[in-house]
Parts: sequence; C-alpha cells; structure tokens
Amino acid sequence: MGGFEPIAPLAQAATTANRDTEGDRQFATTLARGLEVLRCFTPLEPMLGNKEISARTGLPKPTVSRLTYTLTKLGYLRHNLRMGKYQLGSAVLSIGYPLLASMSVRQIARPMMEDLAEYCNGAVSMCIRDRLNIVYVESCRSGNAFATLPDIGTSTPIAASVSGRAFLAGCSPAEREAILNQIKVKEPESYSKHRLHIDKALDDIRVRGYCITPRDLRRDTFAVGAPMRRPVDGEHVAFNCAVPAFLLKKGQLEEDLGPRLVAMIRNLEAAIGIHA
Repeated sequence: MGGFEPIAPLAQAATTANRDTEGDRQFATTLARGLEVLRCFTPLEPMLGNKEISARTGLPKPTVSRLTYTLTKLGYLRHNLRMGKYQLGSAVLSIGYPLLASMSVRQIARPMMEDLAEYCNGAVSMCIRDRLNIVYVESCRSGNAFATLPDIGTSTPIAASVSGRAFLAGCSPAEREAILNQIKVKEPESYSKHRLHIDKALDDIRVRGYCITPRDLRRDTFAVGAPMRRPVDGEHVAFNCAVPAFLLKKGQLEEDLGPRLVAMIRNLEAAIGIHA
C-alpha cells in the first residue's frame, strides 16, 4: 500500500548516526545504542539473540550483551530462557502510550477513517514522521480488507510509500528539501529509485490534493495519500487509503477514493480548527 516495505538496515542506520554525531559532546552514545537495540525488533522478527542484534546494529557482541541485560532489568526487554533470545517488554508500551493518548486528532479522525475504510473495503491510516520513515499512529480497516496489517506502529520508508510522499507534500519547502537531502545521503539507492515518483506525487498533490501508488511499484495493493495542510501539535500528518488490488475497480483511485480522502481530511481540519 505504499505500505509495508522494510525499513533501512539498522547496521547502516547506526553507522550513519555515529557519523552524524561524531564529536558532539552532548550526544549520549550509550543511550542511543540502547534505543537502536530496541528498534531491531519487528513484527516479522519479534525474538532476537545477542548475535542477531549485533549483526543488525553493527555493535560488538559484548556491548550488546550489556545493553540487553540492562534493558531487561528495566523491563524494556524480556528474556526467553528456553529460546535464549529477547523480545520487547511491556515498558516499551508505557513510553509510546502517552504520545498516542496526547494526539487528540486521532480520536477526532477515527470515525471519519472508519467510514472511509468501510466504504472502500480497505484501510485508512494516519501517519507521522520517524526519522526517514513514516509510522502509523492510527489505522482503521474494513472486515473485508487486510487480515493483520496495517496497524499502529507500522513503519515504512518515506521515499518508498504513498503516505511518505504525501507527508513530504505537507512539509514546507525547506523542511522537504532537508529530508530529501538526508534520504539522498543515507539511503542513496532508495533515493535514486523513488525520486521521480516523489516528484510526480508532489505535482499531483499540488494539482488535485492527493497522490496514488505508482503502477510500476505494486501489484497486490494500491493506495492514495494526502497530507493535512497545517501541522498538528507540531507534527506534519499524512493519511493513506489502501485497497487490495482484487477489490479495486478501474479508475476508483483517481475518480473516487482520492477525492474522498481529501474531503475526509478537510472535514477533519475543520473539526480541529485548521483553515487554509
């Protein structure tokens, strides 16, 4: 859906982060390494051993062992003794929940998102930025759509997703250029592959308010994406509406779902007091 591509390899991300913060005396390297360990765990790989975490982060195994021990003591990881591996602990939820709970726009948007998801037999998601990825902070799907994904916490690269390109369109020109420069430096292959798609999406949103999944990228799911016109609590917010290919009618994205998604966002903006 412009959707579920894997995030950039963590070893690469950690190496890049080290380069970016080299010489910065205020940067707490140990804390950053602990957070990178937590970011290793995914829905597809919920349990990892120290060796696997070391490979993903590029950190020495003794360092990883100390970090996983500490994170387990603090409740951010759980140690499965039988498997000899770690998985995320409940303390991770305690960190994320205050953010979700404080985003009142989620509660206001949810009924509108549910209506659109039921109408299109698909899924509607709300997204914000997480470094060079887009993360879902709310998601609604019809009973006939996806069995599991999308869900809150799903993360996709900005460059490779409809919601990411919609997010870029909602940024100021300076913010957008800064993010694109980071992608160009840190994810050069993705930048080269998707730059034309990004430019097309920006043009489409400028003209008609929404962009669609490029036909040459996906075959199983197609989506439309659109941004809110103003930040909400300092965050740029984007939405996507995705439908499995086998349920999609010809021209439905362009003639129906795109305009409906934009109308939903405008209604949401009006409800929270955002005006053009």
